[in-house]
Amino acid sequence: MARITGSYPEDLELLIEGTVEAGVFGGKSDALREFAREYFDDHDNERLVAAVTLYENETITLGDAARLAGEDRWTMREILRDHGVDLRLGLADETDAEYEAEAARTLEFSDEDEADATTPSE
Repeated sequence: MARITGSYPEDLELLIEGTVEAGVFGGKSDALREFAREYFDDHDNERLVAAVTLYENETITLGDAARLAGEDRWTMREILRDHGVDLRLGLADETDAEYEAEAARTLEFSDEDEADATTPSE
């Protein structure tokens, strides 16, 4: 888990400390994680902007961008194209390969798709 150091107004510190002392949160880290999670749950555009920026800066893979944005990979590809971001194709590393393999295992096909796959082309 990543560690972030920051500063914020004293009143906010007191409120966080008060919620911890009241048992609302197990600790300051729990409170801050919840605040960040709720923020991104309520701000889809900021979540998307973050994912696009991180992908564009080659910090994350397409799969990571899709996960962070809350989109599927195909939709994320279109979003990146709409934002003028060049796609990086191919596997970046072993983690990316594992993600792709897991995604492939979860694909569902209809009986019609399976019949098409087993019928020889003419």
